[in-house]
Amino acid sequence: MIRGTTIFNTTMSLKVGIVGLPNVGKSTLFKALTKKQVTIENYPFATIEPNVGVVSVPDNRLTALAATAKSAKIIPTVIEFVDIAGLVAGAHQGEGLGNKFLSHIREVDAIVEVVRDFTDSNITHVMGNPDPERDLSVIGIELAMADLDTVTRRIATTEGKARSGDKQAMQELALLTRLREALDTKEAARSVTTTDEEKKILRQLNLLTAKPLLVVKNVAEEDVKKNAGKTDELTISAKIESELAELELDDMRQYLTELGWERSGLDRLIQASYELLELITFFTAGPTETRAWTVRRGATAPQAAGVIHTDFEEGFVAAEIIAWQDLVAAGSEAKAKEQGLLRLEGKTYTVQDGDVAHFRFAPTS
Repeated sequence: MIRGTTIFNTTMSLKVGIVGLPNVGKSTLFKALTKKQVTIENYPFATIEPNVGVVSVPDNRLTALAATAKSAKIIPTVIEFVDIAGLVAGAHQGEGLGNKFLSHIREVDAIVEVVRDFTDSNITHVMGNPDPERDLSVIGIELAMADLDTVTRRIATTEGKARSGDKQAMQELALLTRLREALDTKEAARSVTTTDEEKKILRQLNLLTAKPLLVVKNVAEEDVKKNAGKTDELTISAKIESELAELELDDMRQYLTELGWERSGLDRLIQASYELLELITFFTAGPTETRAWTVRRGATAPQAAGVIHTDFEEGFVAAEIIAWQDLVAAGSEAKAKEQGLLRLEGKTYTVQDGDVAHFRFAPTS
């Protein structure tokens, strides 16, 4: 519950890269996503390249909270999607866009990999015919081989330090050796079990196959299902999603009803990407606005306060917390206080998804 003017922190900017072979439907998906793009000036992103779309994360809780707080406006949290050019076999050796393609993937925080599972004589497939498992394998191998090169070069610079008895280098070399063994067999770096300390080293390496991955299967209109049935795979029809994106809100809702869907595949993709990044949402609500904020799962109250403004984190005193559903059920902040639903939390509190917060802080200067 932020009262008055809010000055935003600009540190939370997370990107999801959309990758795949040529002609699998990823650009169609990206174009549909950008139809949902938010107004850039409302959010703290300095430069948005043409191939980046900033879209709002669908969250029905915002509407209920805004009605309770009688807010003048609603501001959802956002996520960035990057449309990355099609990959071909041999990319790690320079085929196609080669290193340029791989460098673009290094810049994202998570990967959405689109594979095609439909036949259309008007849309050629770079490998002759659609085969999702084969296509996944092709991309997996390219990314693994690029990572293998990175790890091999890192080993060469670490071995000397490790031989001299440098404990940190020895720990890093042990991890690098396990990574090389996995990548040699074309396994992803994310398959290697790591300790908390090793995870820090792994993040510094910025390996492509260590990034969180969501597979999106692009199927024919008649084959699309409401749910893929797998936690690591999402089934959608890019053609249907592009049609939905062109419709006005009422027409889109009618089309969804006809399809028997509660929400579009794009909304499911956005939400799944948000969860893939291990993000959660907390809210601030008041007469001026109800706003969703993004933090990493496990963030403490001061860290969440810092997302709004660095001064809030530096001068953090306490946080007034209420679960969003409790606030809505109470009908107002005042009634929630009367019912004892509002509680005071300190610096060690771990923010929960759906928390509504008001941060108390003492100015540091």
